[in-house]
Amino acid sequence: MRHEELPDNTADVQLNLLHRLIRVAIRVLALLMVLVIYWSIADVIYVLYLKLSTPPYFLLDVEDILQTFGAFMIVLIAVEIFINIRLYLGSNTIPVELVVATALMAVARKVIVLDLKLVSAEQIYGLALVTIALGVTYWLVKQKADSRTKIFKSDTHS
Repeated sequence: MRHEELPDNTADVQLNLLHRLIRVAIRVLALLMVLVIYWSIADVIYVLYLKLSTPPYFLLDVEDILQTFGAFMIVLIAVEIFINIRLYLGSNTIPVELVVATALMAVARKVIVLDLKLVSAEQIYGLALVTIALGVTYWLVKQKADSRTKIFKSDTHS
């Protein structure tokens, strides 16, 4: 059964207009996200240029490398958010698996750039719990999707 967040046609004329307006707003968000992605890429290039063009030339320390990884991850997260928006526009359904995967990527980014000198044990435990919760959620959503695929394949081969 398909659940549509913004169905194409309803009996209510006003609701149809509101749904069309929301779709336009989502298209604007998609366009803005593309601009953010390109802006973020330009920022990564600029920061790398600055880091590599100052003495000692062409050398990055560990902190610079972690900041670069963080900047790359931000671009990848922005791309994932764009894909979420694109899938939502194409199907009128929220791609839960991709949303959870994007959240997991955002948490992974936080863990990658985490400065252990600046965080408390409670914050690390919190990140660990969020990571576990998102991992379990992703696994459960994936299991459900895989079971649906198996059922679908067995129905088409019968």
